[in-house]
This record gives sequence, C-alpha cells and structure tokens, in this order.
Amino acid sequence: MKNSKSYPWIVVALLWVVALLNYMDRQMLSTMQEAMKVDIVELGKAEAFGALMAVFLWIYGFMSPVAGMVADRVSRKWLVVGSLFVWSAVTYMMGYADSFQELYWLRAFMGISEALYIPSALSLIADWHQDKSRSLAIGIHMTGLYVGQAIGGFGATVAAAFSWHTAFHWFGIIGIIYSFVLLLFLHENPERIKIAKLQPAVNGKKTSLLGGLSVVLSNWAFWVILFYFAAPSLPGWATKNWLPTLFAESLNIPMAEAGPISTITIAVSSFVGVLVGGVMSDRWVQKNIRGRVYTGAIGLGMTVPSLLLLGMGHSFVSVVGAGLLFGVGYGIFDANNMPILCQFVSAKHRGTAYGIMNMTGVFAGAAVTHLLGRWTDGGNLGMGFAMLSGVVLVALALQLYFLRPKTDNLE
Repeated sequence: MKNSKSYPWIVVALLWVVALLNYMDRQMLSTMQEAMKVDIVELGKAEAFGALMAVFLWIYGFMSPVAGMVADRVSRKWLVVGSLFVWSAVTYMMGYADSFQELYWLRAFMGISEALYIPSALSLIADWHQDKSRSLAIGIHMTGLYVGQAIGGFGATVAAAFSWHTAFHWFGIIGIIYSFVLLLFLHENPERIKIAKLQPAVNGKKTSLLGGLSVVLSNWAFWVILFYFAAPSLPGWATKNWLPTLFAESLNIPMAEAGPISTITIAVSSFVGVLVGGVMSDRWVQKNIRGRVYTGAIGLGMTVPSLLLLGMGHSFVSVVGAGLLFGVGYGIFDANNMPILCQFVSAKHRGTAYGIMNMTGVFAGAAVTHLLGRWTDGGNLGMGFAMLSGVVLVALALQLYFLRPKTDNLE
C-alpha cells in the first residue's frame, strides 16, 4: 500500500484522526470546570484552573525541541504511535483522579506524550508531499486539530449527561484502540530511509543529537519565522483554553452551551481557512516564490479585527462573527507554517526546527493562559483578547519585511 500513488494522502488521512484525538483529549478539560469543581473544590477558582491548563503547556513546550530532534533521527511512525497510546492512557486515567494534585501531574505527563506528535507528523507529511500539494496536505491535517477541538467542546455536555469521569474514560479508550490501527497502516517515507542509510557520518563519527539544533539556530531566517509563529500563538492558545469562558460571560449562557458553540465556531471556520489557505498557497507559490508568505500574511491580518470584536462584543452576532473571522484567518496562517519553514530549513532538520517553534509558541500560550485566568477573576477577560491584536500586528510586519525565500523546498 505504501508504494501506491495515493499513499501520501492515506498518510494524511491516518494522521488526521490522530490530530483529532490530540486536540480532543487536551481540549475537553477546558469545558468541564463546572462539572469537575463539584468533586475537586480547587477548580472553583479560575486561577487554579488556569494553572492546570498551563502546566500541560509548559511541559509540552519544554519537550517539543527534544521531540523534534528525536524525530529527525529515529522512526517518526513509532513516535506517533507511542505518543498516541500514552496520552490516551493518561486521558483514561484522568477519569479516576479525585484530587487537584492527581489531575495536575497527569496533565503534566500528557504534555510529555503529546509533544512527541506534531513535529513527527508534520515532518512526515512534508516528506510525503512535495511542492504542489504540501500546503493543502498540511492544511487538511490541521483540520483534524480543529475538529478535535470542537468535539472536545462537548466534554461538558457528556459530563452533564453522564459524568466527567465517563468522558475521560471513553475518549481515552478510543485513542488506545486507534494506536493499533496506526501500527498496521502508517509507514515512514522510503526516501528518508534510503538517505539515512547512505548519508556518511561527518568525520567518521555520528552527528550528535544537538548538531541539528546548532544548524537551525544559526539560520537568521529561522529566528524571524520563530517570532512570526510565536506571536499569533498567544491568541491561538487563548481561544483554545478561554474562548468557552469568554462566550459564556459575553453571551450570558451556561458553559454546557458555550463550550460547544465556541469550539464549533472556531473549528468550522478554521476548517474552511486551512483548505482555502492550502489551495491558495500551493497555487500562488508556483507563480511567486513568496506566495506562501503572502498567504500566511492574509490569514494573520484577518485575526486582528476579530480579536478586537471578541474582546468588545456582547451580542451573539458580534461574538460568533468574530470567532468565525478569527478561525478562517488562523486556519490560513496555520496551513502555511510548515510549508514556509520548508523554504528556509532543509528536510533533515525540519523536525528540530518545528520542535523549537512549537516550544516557543506553547510557552507564549502557557503564559497567556495563566494571565487570562487572573484577568478572568478580575472581570477583564474581554480586554485581554482585544489587546492581543497588537502583538499579531508586529508579527505580520516582520514576516512581510524579512521573509524572502529563494526556493520552495530547501534540500
């Protein structure tokens, strides 16, 4: 099967489900504060709940560069399968937690296991898809994240109908089962295996684990990409972790309704955004080498007014409309991160590079998640969302001025 012409798209389909499970398992917690605080009283404070969400991000961030470096040197298939199995088992175990400390450490361990996935998956897709299909393939994979985020929004609904324990149990079981499906059908790119076997060791010695890190960090363009990726991560993680709360407060509706509405709004619009951004970028880059950069800039530009509306709006039309605009723009941006990286970083170092990007973006997300928890307690969550638009504007300007690729696929 892996030798068929359609297999590159089968890889995308297989990993799409993993991406869905990745975000579903992490997102469902953000909507279940009300249900869980009945049994775990510490969750009654928004700051404590923010800390629980943030610990995942800090651990996930620290592990991301390590995951990227490992992905450049070992089988990405086994990293993906192992990562899925472990985080699904952790999700299952969270259903048995009966204290804040237990939830805290399980959430931290989930950060370790989930960090192994994204650098491996995106690097694998980039190897299977070249030139004319790369942005679309990665964009389609990203839609799995958005669908998982939307399904995770129903965590509060499941908890209300059954219990929060049941929600964690069943979502965990699904992931464990699917890890065995991947074991059978997911394969590494044969070209990567050939290159790895034929590539001679430098000076007769094996290159160190940190060798790729040195190469990536010495690339000035990577630092621009790093900020361009990290700055929009602030509103990106803010919407993932606090949008249900913002919808509940701005629209004065219960969390059981706000969770699904907010996550579906972002998921559906982001789904559209990554498809539009993927097709637009793949076509534009054939005519202009900066086509991927321009496409990403269009997406970022759309998030600026949407953040202002999210922060200041109080009607259903304004808040949901802002969410839709943000999702489309962020989806366009999201579909082009790895393709832009491929224009400046060679294939053998892309896992490392994306791991560093993921770490920086997640650290920014962890900081803003914790900060917004404090602001929520002070009644200033909307203001926090509006202020994030200024950071995005700076990233947009730097991207357009500095990123000038000379090739679409640096070897």
